[in-house]
Formats: sequence, structure tokens, C-alpha cells
Amino acid sequence: MIQLVIFDMAGTTVADEHEVEACFAEAAAQTGLTVSAERILAMQGMSKRTVFDILWRDQLAHPTADTTRYVEKSYQRFTEILENHYQTQSVEPTMGCLDAFAFLHEQKIPIALSTGFYRKVTDIILNRLEWLDGLNDQYLGTPESLIQASIASDEVEQGRPKPFMIQELMHRMGVSNPKTVVNLGDTPSDLQSAWAAGVGHNLGVTNGTHSRAQLTSYPHHQLLGSLTELPEYIRSL
Repeated sequence: MIQLVIFDMAGTTVADEHEVEACFAEAAAQTGLTVSAERILAMQGMSKRTVFDILWRDQLAHPTADTTRYVEKSYQRFTEILENHYQTQSVEPTMGCLDAFAFLHEQKIPIALSTGFYRKVTDIILNRLEWLDGLNDQYLGTPESLIQASIASDEVEQGRPKPFMIQELMHRMGVSNPKTVVNLGDTPSDLQSAWAAGVGHNLGVTNGTHSRAQLTSYPHHQLLGSLTELPEYIRSL
């Protein structure tokens, strides 16, 4: 029995034509950090502050260096660019997302969203989509609200690939058995965090930021072409 379905946001439920990577690359370039597009893509889904810390340590070639001022400068610029993007550009659900949500409502299966974003930009996106409607100040909804829970990476000790966001959502939703949880994401860190959490259904979607070929080598139970395939997957259980 499925008790909870957790979706990633950018690239999984929120359309992303590599805009987040572009925002990250722009912030890096403006603050003196050299990083390839391939490296940025490989770290999608992780907390962006953590990513900046890893990249600055690599560039300084000193694993014990104090990277704080470098990281804060890059991260602050990134937040400015990213927030402006989501406040001014189109924000749309991915293909099949709303139909998948409707199906889960019919089945009375709660829906939760997790993200590598911090809470402020998460709220900008949810507000633009009108997905905040019905959520309280703990970001918990009701059976009638479109989603029943939301969590951002700055609300746990560590974001992906650690399992803490999944575990915290389970706690908030009163779900004790991870085998009753479905987790969906479009990045390696989504799959790694779900595997670490021991969810019963660790699913990747291949129409987001990563292709099937790019996700195949990471731990998963199944890869879906898009969220349009989720209802049939759940019916098959």
C-alpha cells in the first residue's frame, strides 16, 4: 500500500529547460568561480550552498581552506539571479504533472514536494503555480489542497544526496515505513537520497534535466519517461 508520494520540483514537477543551471553558471562566472556545464549538471538537485562549497574547495585546491567568504559571495549572487528568474519568467508544471496529482487525489494518496532550493525561492515557485493554497505555516495541507506537504533543503540538517528531506516528510505525514513511499526525481542526487532513505519505490523521470542514459547507473527501481507514466506504475502495484 502506498502511503506517500514525494516529488522533486525543478525538472520533475516544475518545467526546467536547464534554467537553474544557467542561473548557477552566471553566478559562478560573476564571482570568479570556474566550473563546466557538465559539472553543474552532475550536481543538480543538491543544496546549492553545498555545491558552491565543493566547487570552491576544488578551485582553491585546498580541502581544509576556509571557503566561507567565497561561498557566501557566490551563493548570494546566485539567490539574486534565481529569485529574479522565477519572479519574472514563466513557471509551468511538467508534462503529466497535474494529471498525476489528480490521479493520486482520486486514490487518496498524499502528495509531498521536496527540493534542493531554499525556502524563499521554493515559495516563489509554489506561489506562481498557486500550489501554496491550503498549506499552513508548517507547509502542511489537507486532503483537499493540491499538495499535502512541502519541504526545502534549508529546513533539514543536510540536503540531497542525504535522505533527511524524505525522512522529515515521512515524520510530518505520519508515515513510519519507507517501503510505502514513492519518491520521484530527475537527478542523480534524487535517486541517491531515495535509496539512502530506503523507499519502496525509487523512481527517476527522464524528461527533466537528466536523460535515461545519464540516470541508468544510479540506484533506482524504475525510470519513467515522464509523470504521465506514474498512474500506470501505481496501478500495476
